[in-house]
Amino acid sequence: MVIAVPKEIKSDENRVALTPAGALELSKRGHEVYVQKSAGVNSGFEDNRYEEAGAKILPAMEDCYTKGEMIMKVKEPIEKEYKHIQKGQLVFTYFHFASYRPLTDAMIKSGSICLAYETVELPDRSLPLLIPMSEVAGRMAVQEGAKYLERPMGGRGILLGGVPGVRPAKVLVLGGGIVGTQAAKMAAGLGATVTILDINLDRLRYLADVMPANVTTMFSTELNIRQLIKEHDLIIGAVLIPGAKTPHLITRDMLKEMGTGTVLVDVAVDQGGCFETTKPTTHENPTYKVDGTLHYSVANMPGAVPYTSTIALTNATLPYAIQLADKGWQHACRDNNALKMGLNIIKGQVVYRGVADAFGLKLIDVNKYL
Repeated sequence: MVIAVPKEIKSDENRVALTPAGALELSKRGHEVYVQKSAGVNSGFEDNRYEEAGAKILPAMEDCYTKGEMIMKVKEPIEKEYKHIQKGQLVFTYFHFASYRPLTDAMIKSGSICLAYETVELPDRSLPLLIPMSEVAGRMAVQEGAKYLERPMGGRGILLGGVPGVRPAKVLVLGGGIVGTQAAKMAAGLGATVTILDINLDRLRYLADVMPANVTTMFSTELNIRQLIKEHDLIIGAVLIPGAKTPHLITRDMLKEMGTGTVLVDVAVDQGGCFETTKPTTHENPTYKVDGTLHYSVANMPGAVPYTSTIALTNATLPYAIQLADKGWQHACRDNNALKMGLNIIKGQVVYRGVADAFGLKLIDVNKYL
């Protein structure tokens, strides 16, 4: 198979979809690998390292889309890429369709096969291609939240871990999945007082067992959230419904109950956000204020630490990319149900329920194409 890796062009996105090590694994199996010039530079991987791994360098983005049978990316295609995506071309990347109708419509129109990292799902309901970036984003949520709690950044002026004689910051984490767990661990490790909410009692029991003493677990209800937001300094949104739009757990009216300078970090922004007032931001302009609260909702948080993120992502995606390249997407998805779950749009038809439900589109049985 011919695999092409274009350079990411979304604002402040520094990751690349494949490391030289990944390119070597595909090349030695007889696949052709093409990488756009300087695609890996911001992640710390120069073009010559890809060439040494058996890949060929292409000068422009459009060359990648012309050559590639499978396009490997990190972020969803943006508008200037839409016209280059070809009918029948396999695009393997994060899509998060349910949060953005124009992208969904464009990919339907393209006639391509859209296999989304974020909906590849194992029998235990875990999401192996979302986990590494969720781990990065969860840890970064605390790192960024701590920074924006500083007064010059617009926050309350509270040190996350406090000092002897002064209370530490209070951190509220909405969601006990991968993002929430990593955020709670980081915040607790820095000395904050942490409360983590979830609706899964088994998950809460697990977290209560493994978390340190400065982490409290609570069942997530609207009443509990309304009470807790009044006294917490940093609130992290870590809710995920795979492939579907995230519910708003904090509504606009709740902001008035928070103290001035409360920081809200919405890691769920890719799926629409779990705060009603969330809107996507960039690393260049990451925050905005609403009713005295400071919102941080960068849609590609791991892009700020591209070396770590790119290696972690390739570690997770490469085994699946090899299956797709070795067998072709149809055979690979027949053999591996986790990969089949990743199929969202096939040749103009929506085959993933979360996407169809988000926009009221007709759902087609994925097995029709396999």
